[in-house]
Amino acid sequence: MPKTLLCLLVIWTSVAVGQTSSKPPAADKSMLIALENAWNQAQLHHDSKALDALVADSFISTDNEGVLQNKAQFLADNRDPAYVPSVMANSDVKVFLYGSSAVVAGIYRAKGTYKGTAFDHRGRFTDTWVSLNDKWLCVATHTSSLKK
Repeated sequence: MPKTLLCLLVIWTSVAVGQTSSKPPAADKSMLIALENAWNQAQLHHDSKALDALVADSFISTDNEGVLQNKAQFLADNRDPAYVPSVMANSDVKVFLYGSSAVVAGIYRAKGTYKGTAFDHRGRFTDTWVSLNDKWLCVATHTSSLKK
């Protein structure tokens, strides 16, 4: 029995190692930061098609006020012409990898006008990404305001 168990363990370990990505973690971290920056550009330019490619079909967003949106609502919100951002930027970004999942956290700044009224938001964000078919997709985002 121990010999059989040892053989099964060796086979299982070989299969598990063979399924891991050959990409170094630094490549995934760089990719996720680039995707976060692409997200900012898509919001800055109301490019919902680009945002659509970044978020999973099951995507959920929770904003500063606790409002929960699904993917369709999030994309529709991005198309709203009353929202006119002039700055969308991240800082202090950290990426935490967990195999085919990742959490990206940092500080964001969004500045512009909404329905003619100026806004300047600064807060923390936490985005959860999953690699599906070798493509990173965001499955959830959460933001909270930082005091000025």
